[in-house]
Amino acid sequence: MEKNSKAGLGALLTPGNCALILIDHQPYQFASLRSHDSQTIINNVVALAKTAKVFGVPTLLTTVVEERGGYILKQLQDVFPDQKPINRTFINTWEDKRVVDWVKQTGRKKIVIAALWSEICLAFPAIQAAGEGYEVYAVTDASGGASVEAHEVAIQRMVQAGVTPITWGVFPAELQRDWARTETVPELAKVLLEHGGNMGTSFAWEMQLLATEPPEEVRA
Repeated sequence: MEKNSKAGLGALLTPGNCALILIDHQPYQFASLRSHDSQTIINNVVALAKTAKVFGVPTLLTTVVEERGGYILKQLQDVFPDQKPINRTFINTWEDKRVVDWVKQTGRKKIVIAALWSEICLAFPAIQAAGEGYEVYAVTDASGGASVEAHEVAIQRMVQAGVTPITWGVFPAELQRDWARTETVPELAKVLLEHGGNMGTSFAWEMQLLATEPPEEVRA
């Protein structure tokens, strides 16, 4: 029986089997964003980048004609301050040899992508990379389109091409996998507190309770 690469434990992401590409989170693209509010996308894509950094996942930043469309989101650049984004003329990121060469150098076959806009800058490279044998994961809530319909149809198109849609909160859970792996918990906790919304608020409350809990001998 032929193995289904999209099912089973091997289908899940790990810190050692994936790479992240963040595409065109620039002012021009944000100006035309209509599928989500801008703050949600900013929160989610920065959380995605910080998560990748916590787990040592290779991450590439890339822009398109930044001299006209603007530099990449400052909050993203601040996560990787020493990385100069690849500035492209290609609309389809995967047609830029520098990007493909970077992916090949990582040795990873699972590629996680978030981009503005979903219908173009996310769909085009995701579909091409999937066709070339990569397992592609599109982060739908760290990406957005020029309309709700454009975003939703882009996801449908990518799924038909074999791309797996995920949301940003899946990424840290999939990489962490086991809370007993305590070496990444402190930095991951910071990401959840800063970007996790209600989850972060609840987590902060739990930490406050633990910090103020009486010593065991008192409770006894």
